[in-house]
Amino acid sequence: MEKSGIGAIIRNERGKVMASMFAIGPMVETSEEAEFLACRRSLEFAVDAGFTRVMIEGANSNVMQAISSAVVNYSFLGNVVDDIRHLMSSLQWVKTSKIKRGGNKVAYVLAQHARNLESDLYWLEDSPPPALEALYQDALLL
Repeated sequence: MEKSGIGAIIRNERGKVMASMFAIGPMVETSEEAEFLACRRSLEFAVDAGFTRVMIEGANSNVMQAISSAVVNYSFLGNVVDDIRHLMSSLQWVKTSKIKRGGNKVAYVLAQHARNLESDLYWLEDSPPPALEALYQDALLL
């Protein structure tokens, strides 16, 4: 069965890892579809883990614009956009930020690793081993 991988990392304002996950996703056709699905799954994880203040970072400007807008989305992913907006509305504070592709190497490493898993994996207040090198590289940039 074809599948995609979803990776998410939640850090505090100082860059310390608070939670992270690997999740198995469905096969996707485009990077935009992958980012919408990853955003929804990551927000579900953040809400389930009890976070109420979230900064969403994404590399696709269309995705960041769609989830930040109040305009009805009639695309084939409109229901996913609605889910994301609903999750965002349940938070005390949320902000979206368009970052450079490759700007979140940790999430990319997690997503690549997730493609080879049989089930989703979650970490709270710990860093997942496959992402340690990317976390170290990110820390050098802070």
